[in-house]
Amino acid sequence: MTRGVFVPTISASGVSRRTVIKAAGGAGILAMAGPAGRALAQGAKLKVAAIYTVPVEQQWVSRIHKAAMTAVERGDIEYVFSENTANADYERVMREYSEAGHDLIIGEVFAVEDAARQVARDYPDKAYLMGSSFKPQDDTPNFAVFDNYIQDASYLTGIIAGAMTTSKNIGMVGGFPIPEVNRLMHAFMAGVAETAPGCRFQVAFIGSWFDPPKAKETAFAQIDAGADVMYAERFGVSDAAKERGILSIGNVIDTQADYPETVVASALWHFEPTLDTAIARVRDKTFKAEDYGIYSFMKEGGCSIPPLGTFEGKVPADVMKLVEERTAAIKAGTFTVAVNDEEPKSN
Repeated sequence: MTRGVFVPTISASGVSRRTVIKAAGGAGILAMAGPAGRALAQGAKLKVAAIYTVPVEQQWVSRIHKAAMTAVERGDIEYVFSENTANADYERVMREYSEAGHDLIIGEVFAVEDAARQVARDYPDKAYLMGSSFKPQDDTPNFAVFDNYIQDASYLTGIIAGAMTTSKNIGMVGGFPIPEVNRLMHAFMAGVAETAPGCRFQVAFIGSWFDPPKAKETAFAQIDAGADVMYAERFGVSDAAKERGILSIGNVIDTQADYPETVVASALWHFEPTLDTAIARVRDKTFKAEDYGIYSFMKEGGCSIPPLGTFEGKVPADVMKLVEERTAAIKAGTFTVAVNDEEPKSN
């Protein structure tokens, strides 16, 4: 296997994989049972594998991949991954990585929760950190969960969006109405209410995590119904906003470089605190079934809003002052953005 480069391989089901592998450094590695997997000799790299159901370019997964690549560049881990893994293949790929000697396996199991937890029970010496809408469970002590609790940053972008709408009509296009999406939408709407009370929200879900054309068409319908600011939870929404010359708010990643005239602000997710905590706990053999959601909170460094770039000076100064004040209060723990996982509705 070529080391340190992207290598295309094909699984038995024909699913394309791109793999990044770095050579392990330091002394030899000793086998040892327990949720932490192997006992690592000083200087040895942790072996991490990831399983993604969508391309690594998809915004949510791209943040996990970025954090893993950062750990690779630091020399902390070896990293391999599979993308576009069908739900029907997910359990098999988990087992393949578990059998291959990886210490920590990460991914997102929202649609394959039961099968994924069965794999964890079958490999108690491996550590699993999985995106999930469920909580840690006693029957899988080596299975920790995470989610992108970036409601803090979403709320702040809502404050900005409320200041930029003139029609008080905002469109919102999401993937599925599951907790990880719902809480961000609700936080955004709460932020909008700070600067545009009485705003109308058009809320729609496209039933896919990666279908930019469908998201774009849904956004067009909302724009035709009067929306002048779009909340782009999915790829495709910002394209519609650009084509119609209206503003949009980004989610999870910063896309302003692609839409400099229309993306006002974005809520960024930083997966590094989540992954780095898991790596440390696998290393010191303290990894267990925990909820890593807290590491996406702003006070933990798990989310932020980037500089406004091309929109610097275009958002009212008093609004940006409010954003700065609320940011400081969130980090200090004196202001809490509510977590509401209920499905949001149009009003």
